[in-house]
Amino acid sequence: MLMKNDLLPSKFSCNEEVIRHLKNATGVYREFLVMNDEWKQRFMDFCTGKKTLPILYDDFFKVIFKPDIHPERLSSLISSMVGEELRVKKILPLEDWCMDGESMVVMDILVETQDCSLANVEVQKIPYLFPGERISCYSSDMVMRQYSRIKGEKGKKFSYKDLKKVYTIVIYEKTEGCFHKIPECYVHRGKVKFNTGLELELLQEYCLVALDVFQNISYHKDKDILTGWLSFLTTESIEDAERLIVDYPWLLEIYREIASYREKPEEVLSMFSRMLHELDRNTMQYMIDEQKKEIEERDKQIEERDKQIEEALQEVERLKKKLEEKQ
Repeated sequence: MLMKNDLLPSKFSCNEEVIRHLKNATGVYREFLVMNDEWKQRFMDFCTGKKTLPILYDDFFKVIFKPDIHPERLSSLISSMVGEELRVKKILPLEDWCMDGESMVVMDILVETQDCSLANVEVQKIPYLFPGERISCYSSDMVMRQYSRIKGEKGKKFSYKDLKKVYTIVIYEKTEGCFHKIPECYVHRGKVKFNTGLELELLQEYCLVALDVFQNISYHKDKDILTGWLSFLTTESIEDAERLIVDYPWLLEIYREIASYREKPEEVLSMFSRMLHELDRNTMQYMIDEQKKEIEERDKQIEERDKQIEEALQEVERLKKKLEEKQ
């Protein structure tokens, strides 16, 4: 097995050395001070060679899977999840992405493949904020985005045959409910089928990945590309990373690239800061949404109680009238 220092070297042997380095760097130590204790320790563990980067978060994910530098990585990841070969051509800008994005997203990326298909990849922290209805909306939005672009380019020459598939890929850090009713199934692929067996080439396909279910399986007998990637996404400690490389030697290059960021902790700290800012923003929106939901439920309860009171009063009036008639 590769030795730790050979695999993921670090020039910092302890937290104090990292602190001294940050204090000597212009304007970055303040960023460290405002972080909460949990993420301060996570940052320190990376700098001192105890843990890898939190790959599932946006900045870190895009550094490792940047298609203009490593096009094969994102292609391999997406292909292994959807179960068919997809070659990523480019990442598309999200500025004109129609969905609101306020759903505790920790990573969000929209790509175009070589055959002009679209794939939206999202990592979600809270499963019930990204239900089937929302997935359907995201998928439909991609279809209409593609339709508008191609129709605008081709004008009267446009044909619906010009449209390509759209893939909605949602990676859940934690899942609940229906995801736990199917033992040891952690990748769910789906598309519309007709009950009669009628075969039509519809555009929308889906892939839902439950990382917590994957992690709960103690031994994965399939040492395939998919298992390698999901293990990579869920591995944090250096010891686990070293064991992972034994089964998947192709991950060595990626882990060495991650290790190189220990030479520039200022850059990593900035990525941590952006990540935490986004998490704070999403958490605030989540709290607002939860409060609105509580208010709506309370209003519904009050409305139901008022209705019951009104019905009771009507019943009293009915009985009173009946007694008066008897007299």
